[in-house]
Amino acid sequence: MKMQTWMVAVLVSCALGMAGCSKSGGKVDAGPVEKSFASAEPALKSAADKAVAAVKGADYSGALAELNKLAANAKLTDDQKKAVTDVLAQLQKAIADAGSKAAGDATKAVGDVQKSLGK
Repeated sequence: MKMQTWMVAVLVSCALGMAGCSKSGGKVDAGPVEKSFASAEPALKSAADKAVAAVKGADYSGALAELNKLAANAKLTDDQKKAVTDVLAQLQKAIADAGSKAAGDATKAVGDVQKSLGK
């Protein structure tokens, strides 16, 4: 019984890890942030560049942190606010989709292990 539990835990961990690292799902377009902050003051442009780099590197948690900092800045223009809000929405959807996929993969892995151990 301990071996079965251990195997399930390993497979679930692998499934979650693969789903979390997958770049194929949930494409996020950081272009609106790039465009709207192209001529912004240096501090804002730097924060926007960090957020864009994080999105392009699929570091969604880092991108969320940077974009949330930007969103809290009172100096943003309406276009900049809209760009930040739009990209934040894309990030949140991509993260939710990855979580759903990971849960589905984990459930399938557990089922597969149970079937193979039941033979």
